[in-house]
Amino acid sequence: MKELKKLKKNYDETEIPSELEDVVKASIRRAKASQKRRPFLKQWTIGAAAAAALFIGSINVSPSFAQAMANVPLLGAIVDVFTAQQLTVDEKTYQANVATPAIEGLTDEGLQASLNEKYLEENKVLFEQFQQEAAELEKAGGGHLGIDTGYEVKTDTDQLLSIARYEVNTVGSSSTTMKYDTIDKQNNVLITLPSLFKDDKYVDAISSYLVSEMERQMAADEEVSYFLNSEFFDDFKTIQADQSFYITADNKLVISFDKYEIAPGYMGVVTFEIPSEILSDLLVSDTYIN
Repeated sequence: MKELKKLKKNYDETEIPSELEDVVKASIRRAKASQKRRPFLKQWTIGAAAAAALFIGSINVSPSFAQAMANVPLLGAIVDVFTAQQLTVDEKTYQANVATPAIEGLTDEGLQASLNEKYLEENKVLFEQFQQEAAELEKAGGGHLGIDTGYEVKTDTDQLLSIARYEVNTVGSSSTTMKYDTIDKQNNVLITLPSLFKDDKYVDAISSYLVSEMERQMAADEEVSYFLNSEFFDDFKTIQADQSFYITADNKLVISFDKYEIAPGYMGVVTFEIPSEILSDLLVSDTYIN
């Protein structure tokens, strides 16, 4: 609440050119109307008895609108990404922080509902798995277990919204996986990697570039390491047809690899921005990538 008041104060103190005043007022009216129409998201419940059997009083379920209405665009549809649900466990050897994003403001309510339901279901499954694994560890005499999930808005333009969702699992060492959704807000399209290209030739083109870029980076910095010509790991040869990706605000394609997928763990999640010139002849159009 304090943060929202601070944002409002900053907004109120910003000088607005007179020619934009009417547009600003109209946008604020639309935002307020949208807030009034916001439905409660469907949330799952955690059985009190089952939860207490593991962690008495340690599980908190609380909606948090940390990012809601952080920006009020002057033109176009208002699309928000906010924390719809947060599940936490904080015990001596068991920690969980499961934050679930939700989208509001897409004109295609069916697409919006399907994405929000997907995010809720993903984190429901993860949290239930955490509970089960923690219970098994308890029966075996205890141990350490942790999970941390969250999200980041990578791109938010008039046309594109790219959301990254991360999952960090800690059992001895930690692993990190990333998932991305990129949405054409104007046309209500969930963009997939294959949908950007005329055919599957992009797989070889991107893979070839990545091998050369990995070699270049390793030659330039001895601290950089990838699974190329490795004695102990499967060498990187090609991306998947549906490899994780997002599109930047500058309309560049970024390919993403999970921790340990193509490099040692200390490299973490690895991303590569692909030069648009090597893709131009392969793209369906330059609407998203240019």
